[in-house]
Amino acid sequence: MDKIEHIGIAVKDLEASNVLFEKLLGTPHYKIEAVASEGVRTSFFQSGPNKIELLEALNEESPVAKFLEKKGEGVHHIAFSVTDIKAEIKRLQSEGFVVLNEEPKRGADNKWVAFLHPKSSNGVLVELCQEIED
Repeated sequence: MDKIEHIGIAVKDLEASNVLFEKLLGTPHYKIEAVASEGVRTSFFQSGPNKIELLEALNEESPVAKFLEKKGEGVHHIAFSVTDIKAEIKRLQSEGFVVLNEEPKRGADNKWVAFLHPKSSNGVLVELCQEIED
């Protein structure tokens, strides 16, 4: 894994949270994007070399909606940048991690993504991200 790509934070109200994080980080968000396959709307902030992704559920069936219902607002996942997501999925499976989607899917911010089940990573939802080459 190359680096931490971003930290995802589940929020109930994206607009209100954008205002809060703009004040906190001293910079506006640079992108809002819906990811229909995950049932979320996302907002990204860049602070120095670090990124924060806010996630708002689009429907009650969204994994983020279930997270909010169970745990409330807060850190949802940590994402790592990888060079070869398919190879990293295979490596992690061989190490005993449970991968939630064995084939990468298109995620937010122009990335291929895959997730590790939190039960196999000490309760932390881990996201793998690889930049989509145009």
